[in-house]
Amino acid sequence: MGIDESVERVIPLPCEQVAAYAMDWRHDAEWTQGIRTAQLTRQADAGGFGVGAEVTRTAYFLSKRIDYVLRVAAFQPPRLLDMVSVAGPLPMHVTYTFDALPGGGTLARIRVRGDASGLYRLAGPMMGRKVRSSLVKDLQDLERQVSRRAGG
Repeated sequence: MGIDESVERVIPLPCEQVAAYAMDWRHDAEWTQGIRTAQLTRQADAGGFGVGAEVTRTAYFLSKRIDYVLRVAAFQPPRLLDMVSVAGPLPMHVTYTFDALPGGGTLARIRVRGDASGLYRLAGPMMGRKVRSSLVKDLQDLERQVSRRAGG
């Protein structure tokens, strides 16, 4: 069973500011549902965070602890961060995009694609709904965190 969920939200803050916060793995646990820890476990080939870097996340989903590793497949700040899982219980692909809007706001989008096979296949349709509701909350929390840092 495949999952393909996408959500978007207009955030009334500059694109560079929203993207810089969201693309920094050190903030993952502050705005991404279920994530307890995130750690850069492999640097990009050019050093630091970028294409080839790997972030290990510990999360809780459907009351289960999940440890997984996401590898950066594309990194084009402030527009795109694309990551694929290279270790974990289910294959997934997470894409974050940020578009500047006239007037200074940002259209933020998150898309999660995955293969809910094995244990997660039993959760079936419920899993897609849970992913979608988590993504909606992620973007609400992203706006709240970036607004707080901006002093608004």
